[in-house]
Amino acid sequence: MSLILVSLAILVIGALASALWGRTRLATIGPLAAALGSAAAFAAGIACFIDGGSLDLALWWDMPLGSFHIGMDPLSTLFVLLISLVGALAAVYGHGYLGRDSGDGKIAMSWCWYNLLMASMLLVVVARDGFLFLTAWEAMSLASFFLVMYDHEKDEVSRAGWIYLVATHIGTAFLLVMFLLLGHAGDMDFSRLAATGSEATFIFAAALIGFGVKAGFTPLHVWLPEAHPAAPSHVSALMSGVMIKTGIYGILRVMTFLGAPVPWWGWVLVATGVISGVAGVLFALAQHDLKRLLAYHSVENIGIIALGLGIGILGITSGNQALAALGLCGGLLHVINHGLFKSLLFMGAGSVLHATGTREIDHMGGLIKRMPVTGAVFLVGAAAISALPPFNGFVSEFLIYSAGFTGMSQGAAAWGGLAAVAGLALIGGLAAACFTKAFGIVFLGEPRTGQAAKAHESNRLMLWPMITLAVLCAAIGPLAFLAVGLVMPAASQVASGAVTPETLGGLDGFAAGISIMALCMGGLAAFFFFLRGGLLKNRSVQESLTWDCGYAAPNERMQYTASSFARPIVGMFGILLGTRTEIEQPEGLFPAGASLHTHTDDIFVKRAYGPAVMFVSRLAGLFRRLQQGRTNLYILYIVIAILIMLFWNLW
Repeated sequence: MSLILVSLAILVIGALASALWGRTRLATIGPLAAALGSAAAFAAGIACFIDGGSLDLALWWDMPLGSFHIGMDPLSTLFVLLISLVGALAAVYGHGYLGRDSGDGKIAMSWCWYNLLMASMLLVVVARDGFLFLTAWEAMSLASFFLVMYDHEKDEVSRAGWIYLVATHIGTAFLLVMFLLLGHAGDMDFSRLAATGSEATFIFAAALIGFGVKAGFTPLHVWLPEAHPAAPSHVSALMSGVMIKTGIYGILRVMTFLGAPVPWWGWVLVATGVISGVAGVLFALAQHDLKRLLAYHSVENIGIIALGLGIGILGITSGNQALAALGLCGGLLHVINHGLFKSLLFMGAGSVLHATGTREIDHMGGLIKRMPVTGAVFLVGAAAISALPPFNGFVSEFLIYSAGFTGMSQGAAAWGGLAAVAGLALIGGLAAACFTKAFGIVFLGEPRTGQAAKAHESNRLMLWPMITLAVLCAAIGPLAFLAVGLVMPAASQVASGAVTPETLGGLDGFAAGISIMALCMGGLAAFFFFLRGGLLKNRSVQESLTWDCGYAAPNERMQYTASSFARPIVGMFGILLGTRTEIEQPEGLFPAGASLHTHTDDIFVKRAYGPAVMFVSRLAGLFRRLQQGRTNLYILYIVIAILIMLFWNLW
């Protein structure tokens, strides 16, 4: 436990030091403190995992309603490991991404907020008191808001920041209600929070909405595709890979207060998972902005996590231990896996942005020749998020698939299993198509602009974190038995004794089978790679320009664009997406030009939130007439208010 306190102290001191001395020669103190604080937290997580126990520490804190009570159990340990690992790598990457200009106050304050964000995320997952939890949750929201507003002078960034702030505080309002219901006896200590019956129903619903806003469940996701692209790329990696997972942590933590789950919790999570997964990947497929595309994939993967957890709950309520273990382990492992490959992909997108100065996919092309390391690690991330073996996404999705097929044989969970299998199949196919588009248009072919033609590889501080994440994504497949073993204690805690150690132990053999499968896939790929090298060894190999289909004067405009590549699939789901298409057809024997542009708005923003905001704005406009700027009128308002209160009291 002392290591966690050391970690929090380093991060808070690093934040203060960055604000005070970040503009001087001590400019590296911000990323250094973030890396050291994360390393201490990671060591604390490893120590707790090896010991297999839980730690608990309550310090005296003279404040109303709560105390400084923190602790680590298997569920906290899992999230501490993820937060600290990605936080450290993102700090190193961010130091290379933002540069080392010691005189830039904006960078200094950015590291101040980064360290506070790390400290608050760690405090969220180790807090054992409701008031401390909400304080850390609010600090996390504010720190991430200021990080998103890094380029606040840009209108789009300012808009994204305010949307995020409003959304996150709507979620916090639900969490406040939830804790008021849980702590109605006046005690907010986690060990004494409990609820049953209809009260538990309201609390779970409030938790699902409050934490669902942070997690990005559809239709509560609207802040996510706005805020993540606007933030600096290392912040996007941390927010998308890690911070949104605190929403998943919150839901699971609240479930431990509510006793045995009821079936509708599982059904709601399965339905939310299918809707979020399909909607997220469809909107991603229609995007032209690389970081916005990745942001929508976070919505998709949060849906996959919800699917796994929902199936696991259905397993608990139906008494099927194998179904519960597969679903919960698959969902929790996907939390870790998504944290790794999504951070890697956002860092890769940041490297591309750093080299080309644009996020528009249609302004890139041919970058694999100019940025070979970035291209290679982005390809690993793309394969991992598409759940291709032998990478880590394959392992967690295979567990959820297995849970789905197990559920299909169960009367009580058959429809849930069917929804999980069908949903995952559709999501997986669309994700593979989306990343084929993203990687093909960004890295293959010929450069579409002069900026892309002049692109350069990233510096070492940016490359090594990406390489580390790529290695982890590739290693988890062959080491699936270790990865599943990492999440088993947390799954057992969430199941609250509904899954026996014997059932969890049976997953060891299952995970070992996945490892063998991943090794075979990797070995097969390596065999064909070396076979190709051997066959070409004694032959002359010529290199030429990208294949031009026999055309004598090829140029970059002959290549597929993001719109044209995705058009067949986007057209299939046109009713759901509402994509607007602008086509300029070629005319005459010698056409001067032709073009295709597609625009896809978020239907939840366009058809739900937009009209709601307009209604509230018009309603608020009615009260503007009360504001006249005349003091005597305001005194009249006060007198009227006092008279109303007097009459109210007399009545």
